[in-house]
Amino acid sequence: MRTLVPLFAALLISFGVMVAQPPGGGKGGPKAPPKNLKILTPDNLMTNMRAFTAALGVQCDFCHEQDRSADTKENKVTARMMLGMVKEINGKFPDGKEHVTCYTCHRGAEKPLTAAAQ
Repeated sequence: MRTLVPLFAALLISFGVMVAQPPGGGKGGPKAPPKNLKILTPDNLMTNMRAFTAALGVQCDFCHEQDRSADTKENKVTARMMLGMVKEINGKFPDGKEHVTCYTCHRGAEKPLTAAAQ
């Protein structure tokens, strides 16, 4: 039992070092720019992706294939149309602020929850 304690401690330390490493083993270097962006921009991409996760309660694979740039899933095409709609609606407000988001209609659900409460 006493010989297992140092072994266990060594494994924990090794695991901690691996977890602390950035993806790719700590190799820096430039990331490839995202492909196939039509509405979003590289500077707001991940902020928006996290917002979609919260607003619709979904994960990345809801809209994306393994090749993130592919437009093969209908949900991705629909999301792009919805982004255009939200951008158009917000563009009509004279103050330039964001009044409408995905959460406005979805409220954490995959399908919009726009029916009046009864």
